Formats: sequence, structure tokens, C-alpha cells
Amino acid sequence: MSEIKFLDLLKINQEHRAELIQAVTEVIDSGWFLNGDFLTKFEKEFAIYTGAKHVIGVANGLDALKLIFQSYKEQGVLNDGDEVIVPAHTFIASTLAVTDNKLVPIFVEPDPASFNMDIGLIERLITPKTKAILVVHLYGRVCWSEELERLAEKYQLKIIEDNAQAVGAEWKGRKTGSLGHAAAFSFYPGKNLGALGDGGAVATADADLAQKVKAIANYGSGRKYEHLYKGINSRLDEIQAAFLLVKLKALDAGNERRREVADRYLAGITNPLIELPSYPQAQEGSADRNGHVWHLFVIKAKQREALQNHLTARGIQTLIHYPTPPHKQMAYLEYGHFSYPVSEQIAEQVLSLPISQVLAGEEADFVIQAVNEFSA
Repeated sequence: MSEIKFLDLLKINQEHRAELIQAVTEVIDSGWFLNGDFLTKFEKEFAIYTGAKHVIGVANGLDALKLIFQSYKEQGVLNDGDEVIVPAHTFIASTLAVTDNKLVPIFVEPDPASFNMDIGLIERLITPKTKAILVVHLYGRVCWSEELERLAEKYQLKIIEDNAQAVGAEWKGRKTGSLGHAAAFSFYPGKNLGALGDGGAVATADADLAQKVKAIANYGSGRKYEHLYKGINSRLDEIQAAFLLVKLKALDAGNERRREVADRYLAGITNPLIELPSYPQAQEGSADRNGHVWHLFVIKAKQREALQNHLTARGIQTLIHYPTPPHKQMAYLEYGHFSYPVSEQIAEQVLSLPISQVLAGEEADFVIQAVNEFSA
């Protein structure tokens, strides 16, 4: 079999080629490339899809997170030095958004079975300085519970969703991005809903927060040449909005196809040296099946390097999400003395297998065979 790419973006976008070409043609013919009708339409349709009252398109997922925190500071909800509960195991963007706003990240270890932040560990870390919880729906799996909602109400905390990886996932019939007080989305090309370039969005039910996010993203201006805030320039352009309108229509079908690939992996990989992701709700017909959209299929192996080399030799591309936790990055040396053993062990063992809506059944079977043939 020829090389199995980790993510075949060419094949994914070829499925929509005619519509994408038509979309960019319409944008070019309109003569309007920023803050136009395509952006307005996408924001409305994405709000309907997620169940959010307000959606603001921005340049990328990191900007979306940063804009949420900055807007809460403009509201007076957050102030310099306030603490934000964050997962210890996540992509660094989650942490950057906090520290860039002069807030203090308080790391919480992950649940080793789900990889998501262990909600049961949060309450003991709450102090009078704690003002928000940043929830990351990591790898496509919802990180939510009644306990999380209880904590937010008891301590009057804002819950912000980093929904870069779980667009379309659901918790009790509610879509991610509408569960918390505000949510950030990324439309990086490799996401389940990916643009053909960078893109992001903020979703919220708070009209005042939405107004502030929109203004701050536009140089801090709500009206031309009048600047209420020290803003930035963060726009989702018309071409990307038009592309996203095309791909939004296929999102649910694509997520279901990813679930089918995950089902195949979960049933077929039997190598005792491999620890599969624990997701009993994956069974067909389960009410919670939609709680995972499998942005990534992440296994654990004590001999990760040997396994990755074995798969590479078979022509199978794999990646590591993520090899170094935020608190161990050079950018955060001030946190390097902290110990988060669960996060650190996960970082040493995780390996992401190919998964997408265009991965063929025979390709998945080849991956399964190769994984099962691995020996230490």
C-alpha cells in the first residue's frame, strides 16, 4: 500500500473542489473581501449550528481565546493577576491566551483515561483570585459535567471553552461552543471544520461581550475612527468565510465518518503493548456517541519511539500531540519547577494515528495490522 498520510488535506478539499471554486469566484466577483456578506452569513449559520446567540469571525483560534479574555477584562470581570484554571495537558495556545492577558494559569492534571482536564481536581485549586475555568475539549472529546456547572455557579466563575478540536461534538444534546459563557473556535486547515488558510471564531450568549470582542478585533473600534479599546486587527476574511460555508454543510457527515474510523480502530487494535483511548460511549446507538468527534485518535505506548519508527517504515505517518506540556516549555520557565506527573507521562507516551473523514477502510485496516504487528 502507498503511504498513508496523517491527514490528507488534498483529498479532503477535493471532495468540495467545485463548490470551493464557485465560492472564491463569487467573492472575487463581489469586489468585497473583508467584513462583507459572506462573513455575515457564516456568522449567522455557525450561530445556528452551534446554538450560540452571537458568533464573531476572527483571524485564528488563538486570537479568539485572547479576545475573550481581553473582553472580560474590559467588562471588569477579570483583572490583571486573576487566576484561570487551565488543563496541564493541552496545546500551548490555551496557556498563551491566559498569560498574554496578564492572567495567571493554574494547571490541572488530566484524567489519564480521557486526556481531558480532570474536573474532580478543580475545586481544591480554587482561591479568592480564581475567576475563570478554561475548558479544552481535547482531541475532539467533550470535557463537561454537571460538577463543572456546579463549580461555576458556586464560585461565580466564567467557563470559557477552547473548542478548537471538537466542533460539532455534543453534551446532552447541546453542542460544544454553547455550553459555557464563551467559546473559541479554530478553523486551521487540519481541524474538522477547516478553512483553506487560518480562521477562528468567538461564540457567546453575552451580547455585551460579543460587542466588545467584535470591536477589539477591529482595532478597538465600534465605529470608524472611534476607538473605545486598545484593539488588534483580527479578521476572518470573505474568502475563508465563503469556504467555511461550503464545508459547514459537510461537517456532521465528516464527524460521523471519523467515528466510524475510530470504531474500526477500537475494535481492531488488540496489541497488548498499546493503550487505546477509553471511550465506552462510542458504541453505535449510545446517547453519548456524539460526545466525541475524533479530531485525533491518540493511543499510548511505553515504547512510543519504536512504535512510531515501526509505523514510519510501513509508510504510515503519525504525530505526537503533544510532546511537551506547557509548564515544561522554555516560554514558561517560571512554571518548570512544578510537577504534573500525569501530564508528563502522557507527553512521553501518546501517539496520534491517521484519522479523517477520507481515510478509507482498507487504509484503516492497514494501520490496524501494522500496530498489531509491533513488538518491543
